[in-house]
Amino acid sequence: MRLNMKKEVAALEAMTVGELQERYVEVFGEPVRSRHKRYLIRRIAWRLQANAEGGLSERALQRAAELANVADVRTTPPKDHSHEATAIALPATQRRTLQTPVSSDPRLPAPGCQLTRKYKGQTLVVTVLADGFEYEGECYKSLTAVAKAITGSHISGFRFFKLDAGR
Repeated sequence: MRLNMKKEVAALEAMTVGELQERYVEVFGEPVRSRHKRYLIRRIAWRLQANAEGGLSERALQRAAELANVADVRTTPPKDHSHEATAIALPATQRRTLQTPVSSDPRLPAPGCQLTRKYKGQTLVVTVLADGFEYEGECYKSLTAVAKAITGSHISGFRFFKLDAGR
């Protein structure tokens, strides 16, 4: 039986995203996370046409398998959980250290450097650590957290310490 692709595509265009997701499951046999209507229509139409026309030849499928590299096909990189903080309970007398490394922002000086700023008649000194920032014996995860501790209100740490690029 010959498939009328124009009618099929028109029927797909009239469907809601939820209906397209259900149709995707019918056609592919697996759920889809995408809610992009145009993508769903194209994928479903492609599969319907491939099923009707017979798809790729066995030789083409073998060649594709030889050429395919799973890393090239991935749409998102594998999740790296090494940067997430781990909660540990320490006595109040011990100084807290952070498990979360600071991103390598080019605006930041190297670990060990000190940032100084005059604020309300005081000279503030913040030490850049490999895993955060130290101010008055306390460790902070971000420069913004330090600025908030100093000012009592939310302000960009880069702006407060005059590190924002191009300004």
